[in-house]
Amino acid sequence: MRRRKSGSRDWGLVKSKEAKKILVLRYRFIGDTILTVPFLRNLRRAEPDAYIAWVVAPGSSEIVQGIPYVDELIYWDPVTIHADSRGAHRTLAAKIGFIRELRAKRFDKVYVLKRSLSSALIARLTGAQERVGFDTEGRGFLLTKRVSYRHDRHEVQNFLDVLRADGVPVVDDYLEAWLSPEEERFAEEYLAARGALPDTPLMAIHPFAANQTRAWHGDNFIEVANRFQQLHGGRIVLFGGGRDGELADSMGKRISPEPVMAVGSTTLRQTMAILARCRLLVCNDSGIMHLGAALGVPLVAIFGPQSPVKFGPWGSRCRVVYSEFPCSPCKQKFFTECEPSPRGKPECVESITVQRVMDEIGIFFA
Repeated sequence: MRRRKSGSRDWGLVKSKEAKKILVLRYRFIGDTILTVPFLRNLRRAEPDAYIAWVVAPGSSEIVQGIPYVDELIYWDPVTIHADSRGAHRTLAAKIGFIRELRAKRFDKVYVLKRSLSSALIARLTGAQERVGFDTEGRGFLLTKRVSYRHDRHEVQNFLDVLRADGVPVVDDYLEAWLSPEEERFAEEYLAARGALPDTPLMAIHPFAANQTRAWHGDNFIEVANRFQQLHGGRIVLFGGGRDGELADSMGKRISPEPVMAVGSTTLRQTMAILARCRLLVCNDSGIMHLGAALGVPLVAIFGPQSPVKFGPWGSRCRVVYSEFPCSPCKQKFFTECEPSPRGKPECVESITVQRVMDEIGIFFA
């Protein structure tokens, strides 16, 4: 399924005082947020009358706008080193206030999908009698039901294992995203204004990463983009954030015909709508990779230092290009376990050739 439209919720509009109250803790990154959706869908199916709240980070929560499986999104935003942290809960007073708000809601059960000690402590401080989560970081004493966490299992299935351990049936595991008609109309007009007509095959590329050292080299993306346009007569859409502007401009000048530059000029929701119109996404291991998978966009993801086993793209139309080395996956403290290539990249990502990626792209255009 490509995507589902947002709409009115069939539940959560009116809840009786006796309804079970369930809290789900999984906050921070875009990928984490997207990969939680199958958990929430299966939970809602099993608990159609419950009041379900989800603690999320403010920035990444935008991607699940329109989700019909929860009654409330609760924002938790302490100061962290992560780029999406806004620091709303910066002070001790703000943190205490957040806990008091949770306690006032009187949750019956908390699912702790984060693996940190602090998230289990938050669950304990809510006062909920049932607390189900991963038995990690020595925090098992804070939980009433402990679940084993597996590093050889995809994160979607690890989350669903929490439901299974709690006796909740798991029926499916696909990703979802929701777009409004207004957002879809924006994407159509945005692309048309840049010469990309509705019948033009669009290939999205996202050549950036939070740590650019781990990204596939930009020259490789440029070659893939040019070869795609020569072979398939399509058009490239180059995605990136505001901080990627200078590098994106340099890359865009070397792609012919010139790409649609969706770099730092659209909101996260608008980016999703544009991406949904693409026939293919080629990208590094990144948040946009998970967005593409949730939207049902066929994609080729390039993995280097990190293994795709836990955090690879999830879906039947997702392909991964990965070279496993004796040091894989590494701790990404470049370069302590390997020597950089002449282009300043780890050997694992440098070993991935343009032809390997083109072969994967060809599968979708056979």
